[in-house]
Amino acid sequence: MRLTAKDFAPEILRLFDQYVHGDLSRRGFLERAQDCLGSAAAAAATLAALTPRFAAAQQVRPDDRRIVTRTQAFDAPQGHGRVSGYLAMPAAAGGRLPVVLVVHENRGLNPHIEDIARRLALDGFIAYAPDALYSLGGYPGDEDRARELFAKLDGGKTLADFVAAARALLSLPEGNGRVGVVGFCFGGGIANYLATQLPELAAAVPFYGGQPPAAEVAKIKAALLIQYAGMDERVNAGWPGYEAALKAAGVRYQAHVYPGTQHGFNNDTTPRFDAAAARQAWQRTVEFLRAQLS
Repeated sequence: MRLTAKDFAPEILRLFDQYVHGDLSRRGFLERAQDCLGSAAAAAATLAALTPRFAAAQQVRPDDRRIVTRTQAFDAPQGHGRVSGYLAMPAAAGGRLPVVLVVHENRGLNPHIEDIARRLALDGFIAYAPDALYSLGGYPGDEDRARELFAKLDGGKTLADFVAAARALLSLPEGNGRVGVVGFCFGGGIANYLATQLPELAAAVPFYGGQPPAAEVAKIKAALLIQYAGMDERVNAGWPGYEAALKAAGVRYQAHVYPGTQHGFNNDTTPRFDAAAARQAWQRTVEFLRAQLS
């Protein structure tokens, strides 16, 4: 039977959220979880249960004949020099297609995000998922090591890498010139950021992402579909101010809060995944992107 967030104590989920976001080391999680659970063995088993299972959650195989994939790099002179990522598109594309930039969480371009790109390709988009860790050798295949590398990135250059990628996609030969972005956690914050930086951006879908400064919101020209987890107090604390700024600036937006869900509810590789909420949020995402990018 698949575990869900309901199988874990709220304090354990809070500790895991801190661990995932780099506010707590692996050792720190295990020590504090042991205090909650009563033994080191229980703490270790709990962390193992919460660890992503990429293969089990994969929805679209990399060799699926309905899509084609490739590694794609672009110049990023204001960033780390080059930005590289994973591009997926329908194999039988009839004409130019809408383009979606897919931005990962704070672990780089892992197999889950590649799978998200392939899912979008099956829905008729060209999906491009850059790897923020490219300048450090790319996603290392280990989530803990990925978090360690992420902390070493130059934040300003990383932002510039994503801006460069989004701008390059506007003139992608196979694309129709309409570009949107969908991002998760760190990537949700990047989606919000890109909306303030690129007037050419047509749509942004931040999943549980940090909000941009209120002073920057008036720059947003893209339509927004904003997705929040109901139990995500850390991120949700910034929503009232963001919504006020969006209204004041006349920005087109939709916002949805999914009751009872945890941060990361769309990520089907961990028990924080909520199948019903993820299904609804993803349906809304695809419909929104189709409407805005066609």
